[in-house]
Amino acid sequence: MSFANLKKSRAASMDKLLKAAENVGGGNQQKSYGDDRFWKPTRDKSGNGYAVIRFLPAPEGEDIPWVQYWDHGFQGPTGKWYIENSLTSIGQNDPVSEYNSVLWNSGHEEDKEQARKQKRRLHYVSNIYVVSDPANPQNEGKVFLYKFGKKIFDKIMDVMQPQFQDETPINPYDFWEGADFKIKIRNVQGWVNYDSSEFAAPSEFLGGDETDLEAVYNKLEPLQDFLDPKNYKSYAELKAKLNQVLGEGAPMTTAESIDLDETRDYEPPVQKKAFEKPQPKVEETSADEDDTLSYFAKLAAD
Repeated sequence: MSFANLKKSRAASMDKLLKAAENVGGGNQQKSYGDDRFWKPTRDKSGNGYAVIRFLPAPEGEDIPWVQYWDHGFQGPTGKWYIENSLTSIGQNDPVSEYNSVLWNSGHEEDKEQARKQKRRLHYVSNIYVVSDPANPQNEGKVFLYKFGKKIFDKIMDVMQPQFQDETPINPYDFWEGADFKIKIRNVQGWVNYDSSEFAAPSEFLGGDETDLEAVYNKLEPLQDFLDPKNYKSYAELKAKLNQVLGEGAPMTTAESIDLDETRDYEPPVQKKAFEKPQPKVEETSADEDDTLSYFAKLAAD
């Protein structure tokens, strides 16, 4: 879709987004560790943070302005980390999901607890424009990819499908009638909390200047690349990695699968005793649980 067609097709775009939200169940993404295409809101020493972004429309040739994916991130009894995208994101069997089903159906509470620790985590990726980033003003006026969780996705759906009659539905991804999103991060008892984040009133992005809008549109990163199976490890590779992390062969079974999904936008306090090696100080630039694990993702890849 060209920029000109983007403006013409706005009326139908909301329906497409709502249908896509209803059918959300697959997606993916490559690890963003060290990927400068991604932006993250910065948190201060107290764990709080603030920034303003604008969600951007789908790039040319794509219909939906986000992708969804699942991954797993946990430390095994060997002290090694398993941090990998889940093949369930692209509709394939995944060894961790299968193993979690075995554990859950064993009837033992300790197995269920292990399955909970290894459950899938849900993420979304969209293109964004950074309107205000007080901690990193050099990011302002630039286009990035932004990875976020269910809490923020729910806020997007809330403005697209408001619950009250005095609220007008808006498409936050629209250049002309969308709205800035104010990210307000609070530290609530050691957890990262996005509850105070909110959309501003609808407004034309960049004053509606079509030259500026087209320049931004031409900088959008393709999202469907994140759904390409070539960006995933094979089942055999993931199974071998899982065995390495667990220190034993993970039994497979045809037992009924169970729904163990992590959808929080929180970052749990990191307990040093959970790691074999002394834990380095994690930079306070993360927005969710993935950032706590980003350091260990690098270790897991070594």
